[in-house]
Amino acid sequence: MPPDRVGKIRLAGDDAQRTRMEDDNQVNTQTAQVDDLRLIALPSAVNCAEMFVRFSLTEWSLRDLIDETSHLTTALVTAAVDSAVPGSPGFLTVRLRLSGESLVAEVEDEQARVPPMLAPGFANGRCGATALRGGGTLVWCELPLPGGVSANAVPLPRRSRKRGAPAEHPVEETAEIDPEVIKRLLSGLSKSDLR
Repeated sequence: MPPDRVGKIRLAGDDAQRTRMEDDNQVNTQTAQVDDLRLIALPSAVNCAEMFVRFSLTEWSLRDLIDETSHLTTALVTAAVDSAVPGSPGFLTVRLRLSGESLVAEVEDEQARVPPMLAPGFANGRCGATALRGGGTLVWCELPLPGGVSANAVPLPRRSRKRGAPAEHPVEETAEIDPEVIKRLLSGLSKSDLR
């Protein structure tokens, strides 16, 4: 068992019972890709988490999972925000992992709390919670990747080099100096020196 995890609370699917489990064999630990975002547990974190999920899954070409994962992550982040101490909200981390043939959505909360009960049939996969040794909770849900896709087959986002338009050479402007303007300017400056 990893040093930061004490045990696992498994949230059963349809009956939504919580059972304590001491082994950590419930989640495939071979992660092919991961992306995370650290937020302060304030109401704005809910929208930020949703945008993060939508962006990451679009970058990973997993558009079929966007709606379900966004809805699920929003519920988990909302539960973390609702249980935050009002004067001292703390941090939470939203993490997406591609592992085996699954997408794992995780919300790590610094506060020790009872994880939210998910509605029966809410997730098309397994969900659970892990108490963290340093305090706090890691709530996760594992969703199957579409069409038998494996985590290793999901392409990493590629950034293409965009060449900007060549810089234009500045046109040298030759300003004509009006002798009358210069004379008035010098006259005004000399008057201010006399004062």
